[in-house]
Parts: sequence; C-alpha cells; structure tokens
Amino acid sequence: MTPFRTDPTLRTAALMMVLYGACLCSIGPYLSTLGVQTFHLGNTGYAAVLVVSTLLAVTTSVLLGIRADQTARRRGIMLASVAALAGGLALMVTAPSPATFVLAHAIIIPLGAAIWGMVFAMARQAAALHGPAQRDSIMATIRALFALPFVIVLPLWSLAFAGGAQVTWVYPVAMLLAGAMLALAWWQWPKDGQTAWHDPQSGLTLRGAFRELAQPHLVARVLALGAVNAPMTIYIVIAGLVFGSTPGRGPADTALYIGIVAGLEVPIMLTLPRLTKGWSRPLLIVVGTTLYALHVGLLPFLAGSAWVWWMVIPGAIGGSIILIFPMAYLQDLLSARPGTGASLMALQRVTGEVLAAICFVIGTLIAGYGLVAVLSVIVGLTGAIWLWRADGQIAHPTHP
Repeated sequence: MTPFRTDPTLRTAALMMVLYGACLCSIGPYLSTLGVQTFHLGNTGYAAVLVVSTLLAVTTSVLLGIRADQTARRRGIMLASVAALAGGLALMVTAPSPATFVLAHAIIIPLGAAIWGMVFAMARQAAALHGPAQRDSIMATIRALFALPFVIVLPLWSLAFAGGAQVTWVYPVAMLLAGAMLALAWWQWPKDGQTAWHDPQSGLTLRGAFRELAQPHLVARVLALGAVNAPMTIYIVIAGLVFGSTPGRGPADTALYIGIVAGLEVPIMLTLPRLTKGWSRPLLIVVGTTLYALHVGLLPFLAGSAWVWWMVIPGAIGGSIILIFPMAYLQDLLSARPGTGASLMALQRVTGEVLAAICFVIGTLIAGYGLVAVLSVIVGLTGAIWLWRADGQIAHPTHP
C-alpha cells in the first residue's frame, strides 16, 4: 500500500473507486426489483431499459475514451461523467415515477459510464511511474477497492430492509455518494497538462481510432470476454428477483448474499496475482467462468434452501478471476492508448449486457429465472472456451 500513501493521484483513484463501488452497490442489486416490481415495467420493459442503457453507456464510454486520448484533456470528461450519474440519481429522488425511472436509467445515468474507464486509465498511467513490479499489485488493489464497499454497505442495507426500509431509499443514499464523487473529482482530479506522467495526444482522427478498435483480433476477443461477462450481469439482475420471489426470502437476503460474495472477493483479488503466477490468462478465465457458472446456474434452484449460502464460495473465487484478468487482458491490447484501451472494458461490458438481456427475455418468456441463469452460463462458458482455444497456447503473463 506504500504507493497509495505517497502518490496523491493513486489516493484519488482509490477513493473514487470506493465511492463509486458504494454508489453502485446501493443501486445495482435492487435495480431489477425497482424496475419490474416497484415501477411496474414488467420483465420485458425492464429488459428494454437494460438494452438501451447499455448501448448508450458503451457509446459514451468509447467516444469519450477516444476523445480523452485525442486531446489529453481528461478532467472535464471525468467531471461531466460524474455529474450525469449524480443528476440521474437526483431526478429519481425528486420525481420518482415509471417515466422518470426510464429517463434516468436508460438515458441520463448511462452518460456517466465513462467514470470506470477514466479512473482506470488514470490509475494505470500513475502506476506506470512505480515500475512494472508494483503496477500489478496497484491495479489489483484499485479493483479490490471497488468491491470493498459491497462488504460494508450491503450488510447495512440488509439490516435496513429487515427493519422495514423501502427499496426506494437506495436513491437518496446513492445520490449523496455521487455528490461526494463530484466533489472529489472537482478538488482532487489531476489538472490537464500538470500530471507527473507524460500524457501525449494520440494524433488519431475519430475514424482512425475506430479503425484501430475494429481490428479483427480485438473484436473477437472483446466479444469472447463480453460473453464471459454475461453471467455476472445476469447474477446482479436476477439475484433480487429470485430472492424476492422465493417464500421466506426478500431484499435483506439479496443484500446479505451479494455482500458475502463481494466480501470474499476482496482478499481473493489481492492474493490472486501471487497465487496464479505462471498460469496463462485464457486458462484462468476458463477456470473462473466455470466456477462462476456453478454459482449463477444453481442460484435460482437453491434460493429457498440453506445450500444457497455455499454458492458464495465458487461465486467469489470465480468472480475474482473474471473481474481481474479480462480487465488486464483488455488494457494490454491497447496499452499505448489509455483512454481507448479502457473503453474496451466498456465494449466488453456492453457485449455482456446485451447477451444478458437476450438471455433474460428468452428465459422469462419460456420458463423463468432458472432458464435465464442457465442460458447465461452457456453463453459465458462458450466465450471462455473460445478464448482459451484461440489464445491458450500463447504465453500471457498473469498481470492483473
């Protein structure tokens, strides 16, 4: 943790990820419940919101990532992104309704999707000043700090819901956290042209940047890793719905379950880089996806029994692997373009979320949440196995 004590830029990135994690974990696990049940959009209506928001989020992330590399002016992009997140949440606090839910979650909040990429791009540039040996642990720590609030915030929500709190109470809390992010970005985000590292303009036109992103080997790997991400998206979407529709379960169980998984992920993510030295990334991704598939696939069928709590173990181990290694894999594909390289994570996410939305629509129309989970497992394993067969013989050092 020494670099975080001595480097103010890394401290800013770390605190931003903690606040962002706390904001998203206050909303994410209950978003499907809010859309389907509280605001009565139904399964199909919520799936439409999910698809629109995903497409807008990835478009925003990619365009702003390219723009950040073109101009090397990242501060304004970060401020605008956080303001969009805070504004969408404020709208839900001041005028909650089905129409507001659609406007906020399909249009306004997705405009803040570049936050993730901007933080990781800045952290990666700052980490490079500390040498290759420390860079790996720095980036793993940044990712683990995003998960840390899940350990603290979700159990608190579990207690609140058990005490009678309404699910809509998540909005004012998330709005305050987004406001804190905006203040942090305003006061602490590095000013353009005054960073300790050299941040040159890319020199690429928009067409040139898209041509770079459209290279076949990049597209194929982003699609494969997006498929790997689909079960993670489905997990967040159906966890609240599964526990909410199971007799004897409810929002408190949702918060507790997700909180335990995230709590286990934090120490696992911090130790994985040392434990997996010498493993190829594609093999690790297959192992992680298989473990995570076990967790997601069985969740709807075990939700009513005590056995469901054992699923947190493969969920945490598999989740830690597929949160760290695909991210590092993607960043290394365009290491010379920190903003555009970070946008590959957005492309991975949108692929996963679109595939997840398709699984959700098909599964709920034919059978229910159990089929949704199984379809996402098939998609995830297909992507992981394809990547392993394509790259498994290539030596990929396991740098997170």
